[in-house]
Amino acid sequence: MAKETIIEVNDLKKHYRNVKAVDGISFKVLRGEVFTLLGPNGAGKTTTLEVLEGLKTYDSGKITMFGKTLHANIPREIRERIGVVLQENNFIEHLTVAEILKMFRNFYPSPMKVAEVLKIVSLQEKRRAHVEKLSGGQRQRLAIGSALIGNPDLIFMDEPTTGLDPQARRNIWDMIEKFKNSGKTIFLTTHYMEEAEMLSDYVYIMDHGKIIAKGTPQKLISSFGEDKIIEARVNTDGNKILELKEFFNDAEIEKSKVIFGASDVPKAMKSFLNWAETNSIKVEDIVVRQSNLEDVFLKLTGRGLRD
Repeated sequence: MAKETIIEVNDLKKHYRNVKAVDGISFKVLRGEVFTLLGPNGAGKTTTLEVLEGLKTYDSGKITMFGKTLHANIPREIRERIGVVLQENNFIEHLTVAEILKMFRNFYPSPMKVAEVLKIVSLQEKRRAHVEKLSGGQRQRLAIGSALIGNPDLIFMDEPTTGLDPQARRNIWDMIEKFKNSGKTIFLTTHYMEEAEMLSDYVYIMDHGKIIAKGTPQKLISSFGEDKIIEARVNTDGNKILELKEFFNDAEIEKSKVIFGASDVPKAMKSFLNWAETNSIKVEDIVVRQSNLEDVFLKLTGRGLRD
């Protein structure tokens, strides 16, 4: 049985004078999946997300959400089925966690109980704590709780784990998995490739306003990734490393680290070590690993997520 289409976008465009922020993109988001939109800064993903959330209008194209075509404004009956986790949340500092959730609860016709949401986001012990006393991870869990309190079918999460420590990030990953398993649909943007690779059912990569690749994380890796990746840390000046980029055409340079793909690992390793020896370059560390989503992203866009 085919899954229900929650969002369908066809030929969406949003321009700012001469800048084509979103330039004719199309995609579908199905019920009960984590759909992730990736792109470097300026790619157009934030504009796309803001259009879908009803925060910005669009120039042309068609958006259907829950089977209804959206125009300038998102109707109330659809807004009531959506939760939004923004990059930054300006909660009223002197209110308690429970008071914040009660306030958001009043916006929805069939909300969840505050106690239930506190348990989901692991803030039971902080229910009486004022927002100003919360840590970064606790604030982010409160943001997710405020998006969840309306019992939405669709949750937009714009970089929900940015700035969090690894443990707090893992806790939010666990929550997202639980939301998905309960049948909720997650529309995710993130700056963490590991996060996208682990959580996503489908990934769309966007650059310069267009979708340049799409598929499951594993399909993208198998289609665009190398058989193996060699990472080497070298002790030399930048000019010597740039010479290596000419030696290995697909090499990526990250400060003192060199990254390149290899279908024949022994041959590539021998060539690299011979080059290093010839140029009197000290190799401090070398690792062979599987290709991942970050390698694919760099190959397709030529830049990192935060560039």
